[in-house]
Amino acid sequence: MNQSLFKKFINWTKLKFKIHICKNINFYFKERDIWWASLGINIGYEQDGKNKEFERPVLVLKKFNKDMLWILPLSSKVKDNKFYFTTRYNNKNFSIILSQLKLISSKRLTRKIRILPKNEFSQIKEKIKNFLL
Repeated sequence: MNQSLFKKFINWTKLKFKIHICKNINFYFKERDIWWASLGINIGYEQDGKNKEFERPVLVLKKFNKDMLWILPLSSKVKDNKFYFTTRYNNKNFSIILSQLKLISSKRLTRKIRILPKNEFSQIKEKIKNFLL
């Protein structure tokens, strides 16, 4: 493992400990919200977070309770296939990565960005359902 990657894992571990132990703030979130969330350094082709908070924008797909939610990560790299859904915000296209559905704690949420339009959210839910059938 190169030194840069090793340092990122160490820094993520420190932040993860801080989020888990010290973060008592629970944000009010709901389905269709897009938030910045601390996703960390992940393995293989899983979407990593960026910057010192290891953040990435995520779509709240399903809220189970005030503590747990399913999310879909977003990417600025736009891909056109069945595993991605393209959305537009501030005159820029983004991909919602449908294949990387993930259960997270609401403690990972850092700040709200926007709400996805209802029609786009409905399309995403249909695509996700089709993966499961």
